[in-house]
Amino acid sequence: MKHFSHLNTAVEIIGLYKGAQPFHFFIKAFFKRYKKYGSRDRKQITHLCYCYFRLGNALKNRPLEESILQALFLCSDQSNELLSAIKPAWIEKINATPQEKCTLLHIPVESLHIFPFPDQLSDGIQAAAFNLSHLIQPDLFLRIRPGFQQAVINKLQQAGIAYNLPLANCISLPNTTKIDELLQVNKEVVIQDYSSQRTGSFMQIAGESISTPVTWDCCAASGGKSILAKDLLGNIDLTVSDIRPSVLANLAKRFGEAGIKNYTIIPADLTKPGTRNLPHGFQFIIADAPCTGAGTWGRSPERLTFFDEKEIDSYNQLQKKIVTAVIPALQNGGFFLYITCSVFKKENEGMVSFIQENNVMELVKMELLKGYSDKADTMFAALLRKK
Repeated sequence: MKHFSHLNTAVEIIGLYKGAQPFHFFIKAFFKRYKKYGSRDRKQITHLCYCYFRLGNALKNRPLEESILQALFLCSDQSNELLSAIKPAWIEKINATPQEKCTLLHIPVESLHIFPFPDQLSDGIQAAAFNLSHLIQPDLFLRIRPGFQQAVINKLQQAGIAYNLPLANCISLPNTTKIDELLQVNKEVVIQDYSSQRTGSFMQIAGESISTPVTWDCCAASGGKSILAKDLLGNIDLTVSDIRPSVLANLAKRFGEAGIKNYTIIPADLTKPGTRNLPHGFQFIIADAPCTGAGTWGRSPERLTFFDEKEIDSYNQLQKKIVTAVIPALQNGGFFLYITCSVFKKENEGMVSFIQENNVMELVKMELLKGYSDKADTMFAALLRKK
């Protein structure tokens, strides 16, 4: 049966994967090498692999085939052909809670240790709920840009696409929804997680005190926070920087699609002492800092298995170098917005303590943006003001 073939192929792929690169690159290369798999086969095999990775190191003491089937059951909320063919008794419980499914599988739910480092979590995270949230694939979130809300809603309705609006201009869709041919990405909408969109409330606090602040997005990456700042704060004097020239080239392309023309790009390695030669006098600095990304592992669940705990300290040292380099460029009275997509205390509250211990900064607002109950990423944001 083809179902068994898919299962056997998933076993082969999981056995070959050692975590050296993101899994989506690895499996793409695998299918490129072995061209016998059709698009439907690739989709189903990939899904089996991702379900397995969603269990982290739980159930690793069982035969791999058994673990994959149990993972598929735990991660599914609707019937599928493989389970129907191999484990038909499970289909009756496909909509059950994780606790009820674990009972059927004779697995104590409290023993299902999916997230590997619960002792490192930031304050306020409900460890049990966060742990089980990794069984569910996060949604696709879009932010509607100013002036396009009605046009976007009309297009979704005309296409018969079901959606939710967790915020006024925030759309949540199933992760597999194809939007590229329906909506003008970057012009009408930007692809941006729900929690990431919520960092806009921190930006608005800065904007209420300083009209159109001179702004530096110092770890700009793809520019999502810059576009958000432009949309919320108006025609700000914007500088963006990143260490990677290729990323800055893609950012410039994205800005063009978004209609953003007035900005300055600076290639910068913020871990080097020479960074102090950067322009000063900013009234608002956004530091969406490089981090472990542990709040996004629902989107890259292989990290649950292959992440090395030592990376927490490595990223923390990188974060300290970056904030030490950029805060001197902030005017007195200016705002510093520190953001991560991490759930680790050392990268979050620990960094706020470091900033305040080494600078004269007032904490204005700090929040763990919990997305695990909303099929979204979990992020951290802290807004400080320089005295």
